[in-house]
Amino acid sequence: MKKKFSVLMTALIIGMLTLASSVSANPVTYHPSAVHKSGAIAYQHMKHLAYEIGPRVAGTENERKAEQYIQGQFERIGLETDVQEFTYGNSKSSSNLVSYKKGKSNKQIIVGAHYDSVSVGRGVDDNASGVGVLLETAEVLKHIKTPYSIVFIAFGAEEAGLQGSKYYADQMSEEEIANTVGMINLDSLAVGDQMYVYGGAEEEGFIRDQALAIAEKKKLDVETNPGLNPDYPAGTTGDWSDHAPFKTKGIPYGYLEATNWEIGYLDGYDQTVEHGGIWHTSNDNLEFIEGEYPGRVQAHLSTFSTLLTDLLKFMNKTDTSK
Repeated sequence: MKKKFSVLMTALIIGMLTLASSVSANPVTYHPSAVHKSGAIAYQHMKHLAYEIGPRVAGTENERKAEQYIQGQFERIGLETDVQEFTYGNSKSSSNLVSYKKGKSNKQIIVGAHYDSVSVGRGVDDNASGVGVLLETAEVLKHIKTPYSIVFIAFGAEEAGLQGSKYYADQMSEEEIANTVGMINLDSLAVGDQMYVYGGAEEEGFIRDQALAIAEKKKLDVETNPGLNPDYPAGTTGDWSDHAPFKTKGIPYGYLEATNWEIGYLDGYDQTVEHGGIWHTSNDNLEFIEGEYPGRVQAHLSTFSTLLTDLLKFMNKTDTSK
């Protein structure tokens, strides 16, 4: 697998370098399917957010710069995008970027990732990685008629208490909630020892179950929480990320994350055996991550992008075997 991945990376290096210079709001002249397998699109978006913009603390100018960048990318892809402004706390402000892709059905699935970060580190893992996969998936699917319509959302102010996702979920009408088959959350995908997908209990976990079936079929190294901690039953996770407000509304969720549920307090907080948690630390930068874990970021972005793309292409709420 590593050898195959290296060959792909070598063959596509020219395309990646071209993309790196054109990943602003300008049109990108490459064939998405040619670079999708390497996660190159996601990688370059992640790098732009973390290094061209930097830490994206909620309510700051850098968070606004990230908002403008993501809006420009959605619009370049061809998705009409709304900026959903909101306030929280002591009159602090942020926004959600909401893009809609029509599918075969008017029923919709929400796919979201937060674009803000904490002040330390560069926010590469948490959560420029999630936004990168979100944008790559939107790019690859732009000409594909998916089973459900897709609402791509980049959430603001997650680190301030899930403010963006709470605001969006609270603005949903009862009709919209009933029309939403599920929500998929992308958070911290780059560095954890293992790649996971979570979901709700029993039939509410259909997104997780279908994702695991795709992973098995395509031989993707993705599993789910093994349930070693009784507070977090097998297949589930805690309510600490942007899936939680949708779960509260009764909307089934799927959640992609890279961490390690078999170390520390068995709660998924310690991402790596060697260094514990990378998120919310000064180690959340490419120099450290790629120095300690060569190839891991690219492999994770490739895997998660492939999994999410296939999940959205073939999802069927009534058939968990797909």
